[in-house]
Amino acid sequence: MNTVRNALSAAAYRLGAFFLLCVVLQPWQGLAADSVADEARSWGIAPPPGYRAGSYHGPTPDDIPGGRVIKTAELQALIERQPRPMLIDVLSGPPHRTLPGSVWLHNGGLGDFDANEERRFLDTLALLVGNDKSRPVVFFCSGVQCWLSYNAALRAARADHSEVYWYRGGIDAWRAAGLPTVTSDNFQW
Repeated sequence: MNTVRNALSAAAYRLGAFFLLCVVLQPWQGLAADSVADEARSWGIAPPPGYRAGSYHGPTPDDIPGGRVIKTAELQALIERQPRPMLIDVLSGPPHRTLPGSVWLHNGGLGDFDANEERRFLDTLALLVGNDKSRPVVFFCSGVQCWLSYNAALRAARADHSEVYWYRGGIDAWRAAGLPTVTSDNFQW
């Protein structure tokens, strides 16, 4: 009789542990699926009043004035929409792996543009979106500790583009999600 009670007790314990894993811890599973490569990490940093010039590698804000922060799943859905958003990689440095269909504007996210560089950036952006400031445009760089895409997205929002998205997780989040990449091709701007 004790053997039966012990077996039932052990079965009840396993069932309780299973319940705990399936029901109580279920919300954590969703968080992991919705956030890759730290893309949802918050450092509690407020958006600065202007562009970040220098020290482009460091914790970034959670949001951006005049634009919207999107995560990997949201970007995938946005890419399926029409009109398809213009994807703009502003990472500096040598050629690298990037998102398929994106345009690489090398140094496009620097924060210390002079008036001529600012005009050249905005003219290039106008060309890429066909002079349609309502066309969705997504800026990204390496990941959540890269300010270059923040600067570029802020610059577009300040130039009255109405659908500006900042893919804060960038290439790191895209790759961590196991999504395909291509070698960047520098768009001469």
